[in-house]
Amino acid sequence: MPTEQRLEPSEADESSGATVPGERQTAVRRSGWAALRPLVLRLHFYAGVLVAPFLLVAAVTGLLYAASFQAEKVLYAHELSVPAGGRTLPLAQQVAKARAAHPEGAVAAVRPAPEPGDTTRVLLSGVPGVPEDHQLAVFADPHTGEVRGALETYGSTGALPLRTWLDSLHRDLHLGENGRLYSELAASWLWVVAGGGLVLWIGRKRSRRKVGALALPDRTANGRRRTLSWHGAVGVWAAGGLFFLSATGLTWSGYAGAHIDALRQALGQATPSVSTAVTVHTTDPGNAGHHHHGGAGGTAAMPDMPGMEGKQGGGASSGSATDVGVDRVLAAARAEGLSSPVEIDLPTAKGTAYVVKQVQRSWPEKQDAVAVDPATGKVTDVSRFADYPVLAQLTRYGIDLHTGTLFGLANQIALAALALALVFLILWGYRMWWQRRPTRERTLSFGRAVPRGAWRRVPLPVLLPLVCGVAAVGWAVPLLGVSLLGFLLVDVVLGMLAHRRRAAAPAD
Repeated sequence: MPTEQRLEPSEADESSGATVPGERQTAVRRSGWAALRPLVLRLHFYAGVLVAPFLLVAAVTGLLYAASFQAEKVLYAHELSVPAGGRTLPLAQQVAKARAAHPEGAVAAVRPAPEPGDTTRVLLSGVPGVPEDHQLAVFADPHTGEVRGALETYGSTGALPLRTWLDSLHRDLHLGENGRLYSELAASWLWVVAGGGLVLWIGRKRSRRKVGALALPDRTANGRRRTLSWHGAVGVWAAGGLFFLSATGLTWSGYAGAHIDALRQALGQATPSVSTAVTVHTTDPGNAGHHHHGGAGGTAAMPDMPGMEGKQGGGASSGSATDVGVDRVLAAARAEGLSSPVEIDLPTAKGTAYVVKQVQRSWPEKQDAVAVDPATGKVTDVSRFADYPVLAQLTRYGIDLHTGTLFGLANQIALAALALALVFLILWGYRMWWQRRPTRERTLSFGRAVPRGAWRRVPLPVLLPLVCGVAAVGWAVPLLGVSLLGFLLVDVVLGMLAHRRRAAAPAD
């Protein structure tokens, strides 16, 4: 978001250290900002020009993602909803009917219908044609067992194909792990560009005694001043949201996210999880150990999994001696206070438990989880969201607010508005660059960059801590540090070339 590429006469005097007679004391008091301002201005300019394309892509794809939640409800209404009925089938029967329609893969998890009129999701893994980190969701009517359809799903929020595709577009442009570098680069620079623009805009208004006009565009201005006015005013309103998106985006990025995770681990603030280890019961020698997800005779071969035969009455309906079945597991979780929506993750190997976890990402958050012994139906471990470390809770809130789930439709509208604001800020920034082009020349050209050498005006007591701080931030946010170093090297090379051209030019 490049702003203020041309210094006004009064500002140029301030930046160069010149003072007006009789105002020396005022200039001395402002020498700190007067020295830093050209450096911030040059950084803001180059970051805006060079990083803005990545920010623009992130803003547009983020806008589309924010709209995908509501579009998903319309596009997949048949799979997601059913007429509300009275009687609800046992969960085992619903799963059995889903498996009868889709015997491929293995049952990985089940999401019982959370509300009347919703469908139950039976999540299958290892399905041919479905990526390893995705699942096939089979949607079943909880009242009749009718299979309403099957769709690929991804992530803890249960994103369906449209939202999954847009999520990948926003995250990595469908380029895999290498594509994630673009979104991390955008998140790494967003707070720098927004912060630089904010302090420049505040400094400009303070110097002109127009602090009250910080958040309002000047409708009387024309040309570049008018563009700058809109750029600055909208930037003030959007700055807080942009800082938030940058910080939360970095929490699950590749390189900066790893540093954040390491810091949380060191501080004892990692997100806890339930222990799935259980004692293997061998009361039935022919079936030592419970059936497990992915096993040859387990969930992949429904309805062979104990407790899901769909029989009415008798002991078989409540499971076998080695696996109590999903209905008793769900009942155990309900007894521990886990209300809907929940997901039941099946045991992944012999000696592991069922995990029932709440999956509500909207306010109030529901993130409690329990582990249930498949042989006895008893709860073996409990995790409460209220007991999470503070940073773990804040991370959960931050991610859900960033993705638009925490406050539902209002959250998504706010994200869409923020994305639009960022798009306009970038376009206004480029427009200002265009408006600074030499008007007397007819050739196509852009505005001149802010002059080099701004760092030389920074007092040494300020410059040294500043360099150390930048180095520390560059280590914590590697893509910011590497790209900034790249900018500096290119700038040095261009400066050397320009110096050689001037030296080689004949004197007038």
